[in-house]
Amino acid sequence: MTIAFWIFCVSALAVLLAFSLAMRRKGQISTRAAASYVKHGALVVDVRSPREYNAGHLSQAFNFPLDELEGSVAQRVKDKSRVILVHCRTGLRSKKAKERLARIGYTNVFVLGSYARALKIVTGRAL
Repeated sequence: MTIAFWIFCVSALAVLLAFSLAMRRKGQISTRAAASYVKHGALVVDVRSPREYNAGHLSQAFNFPLDELEGSVAQRVKDKSRVILVHCRTGLRSKKAKERLARIGYTNVFVLGSYARALKIVTGRAL
């Protein structure tokens, strides 16, 4: 195997990794905007399972598991224009949560992404 082959392989891997990271962040609110919303009283919603939530969560976060989300939020949040910031373990369920809440009329739902990112934004601490 030649050096050119290995350079190609490493370059392809780097491009794939960069694309993967970019796609993971796609659709997430900016750190600055999220911090501002938190400061002004946004509702922080953790859509992980109760078991995940009980293993460690943000003190400001309410646990509305994804499979119970629509009913839980509709019952507790009457103002459909209220700012809601959703997060989960990796960011995948929070994207689904945003879609589900938009379908039932919530207009200011934003994806924080992963628990680690939410922790950093809300508390200023990292995992």
